Amino acid sequence: MSVSADFWETLPLGEGVQALRTDANGLTAFDKPSGVLSHPNGSEDEARSLLSCRYDKEAQCFQWKADDGTMRRLWLLNRLDSATSGVILVAATEKLATAVREHFAKKQVRKIYNALVFGRPHKERELWRDQLAVSKQGGQIRTAARGNIPAETHFELLRHLQRSFSTSLVRLEPKTGRSHQLRVQCAKRELPIIGDQTYGDFSLNRAFKKATGSDRLFLHSLETAFTYEFAGRSHAFKASAPLPKEFLSGY
Repeated sequence: MSVSADFWETLPLGEGVQALRTDANGLTAFDKPSGVLSHPNGSEDEARSLLSCRYDKEAQCFQWKADDGTMRRLWLLNRLDSATSGVILVAATEKLATAVREHFAKKQVRKIYNALVFGRPHKERELWRDQLAVSKQGGQIRTAARGNIPAETHFELLRHLQRSFSTSLVRLEPKTGRSHQLRVQCAKRELPIIGDQTYGDFSLNRAFKKATGSDRLFLHSLETAFTYEFAGRSHAFKASAPLPKEFLSGY
């Protein structure tokens, strides 16, 4: 199934959402702002979602009507916590979505995140290995630093500043994809991500908000890259979302 020429012009993009790139097959990367949902959980959430329209949870696709009454669909391929900004992927056809999801299942995707954390790490580079526990509490996912689920992340310090606060800009490349993995691994090493209202340092978060006015989670999906098979060919895809300027402010 091909995509009509005006398909991308009809997208009901959520507030602040920007298209980063689209390949010839209709695989597309968006830059999702912090505070925007990956998808609505109900009609009341549509206005603050990646696309401001209905979402079919079973099919994992957005649905909306174009001006000519044609029903349009866009398939969601990955999710980010609402507080996390950066690269998020969609597919223009169900066939493409199936192919990319099958590739994702093989864990052959390179993802890079940036985070601004409180404190200074002991090492500039390190492979973090942990055993986590993931559970659901009151409908919310919670991850604990002690469990039996392996989690690995390549860590690198990019910059440390000692001003009003001791902060470090870090690069995180997860090798596994556990829920809240990066947030928990940072917190375990006394490097809580600024603005993390679940695993962070609540006292420092309050002081930071009072001093700067910012209460966002300082975690950003910077880059996603992989090669996938579709229509009998291999296709390389890479998308990068610019680091928000607040990550580079000298706090």
